[in-house]
Amino acid sequence: MEAWLYETLQNQRVRCRLCSHMCVIGNGKRGICGVRENRDGVLETRVYGRLIAAGDDPIEKKPLFHLMPGSRSFSIATVGCNFKCRFCQNADIAQMPADRDGMVAGDAATPQQVVAAAQGRNCASIAYTYTEPTVFFEFACDTAQLAHSQGIKNVFVTNGFMSAEALERISPWLDAANVDLKAFTDDFYKRQCGARLEPVKETLRRLKTLKVWVEVTTLIIPGLNDNPRELSQLAAFIATDLGPETPWHVSRFHPTYQLTDRGATPVETLMQARKIGIAAGLKYVYTGNIPGQGGEDTLCPGCGKTVIARRGFQIMDNRVRNGRCSGCQTVIAGIGM
Repeated sequence: MEAWLYETLQNQRVRCRLCSHMCVIGNGKRGICGVRENRDGVLETRVYGRLIAAGDDPIEKKPLFHLMPGSRSFSIATVGCNFKCRFCQNADIAQMPADRDGMVAGDAATPQQVVAAAQGRNCASIAYTYTEPTVFFEFACDTAQLAHSQGIKNVFVTNGFMSAEALERISPWLDAANVDLKAFTDDFYKRQCGARLEPVKETLRRLKTLKVWVEVTTLIIPGLNDNPRELSQLAAFIATDLGPETPWHVSRFHPTYQLTDRGATPVETLMQARKIGIAAGLKYVYTGNIPGQGGEDTLCPGCGKTVIARRGFQIMDNRVRNGRCSGCQTVIAGIGM
């Protein structure tokens, strides 16, 4: 189908306005994402209704710890991504068009079928995840609008590189987003992801302005983005520009895809990152991919006691009542807490 958010140029070229790459695409060519193609001056999406993955997950897997804890989220994806991360954790589907000569695979689905599946599995939300949801924006928008009308919340798990125009368009139906803030230097974004830092920061600020609940994830990679000074700057940005109630997930890296020249992130590095976030004034800082270490629990910012105890994606104990700590009555930020 014809894509949204593009303009026609001379000589049958088009400019895609979906993400911050703003690709200028010649006739017969595709954008960086590999799934938007110029056909005789008309930009078409190759992935509308072509799902490569669909199934229900704990909302904690996204990770979103402050959106209806313990609920299920129906998760969908198509192939494609507008980043080229060397450490991509879902490269087999995200990088399929780039790595397999433009291949676009997926099973046919409609927004109505997705919403019905979410309802049938008692999912409180639909997550657009696994790959970058921006690249299947049209399908995400249509599905999100229908889900919203049925009382189902919508979640983007995203690299945050969408354009302001795209974000404004989907914002009426977008309840929450987990944004990967992959590092805090432009050099990292250019070398490791084929992108830039500043548009991601702008998206995060705009999400807050649009009243979308935001959680931030940083995959800590040894030797690339684990410098304590850089992490301090990143945490300060979250606290200052997004607000101290914004959860920050610092997650463990495992060698994968094109980045196999270093080992997994030491546990001590993640613990240090968590301390850095707390020192910056963040109220909720979590460690990921190291279950059982205590960094997955939600602590009350008032009394300091554990209000939600977790192990992996499972909630072991929840002492939040009507959005407040059952002990001291301090508000625990989030949606449906």
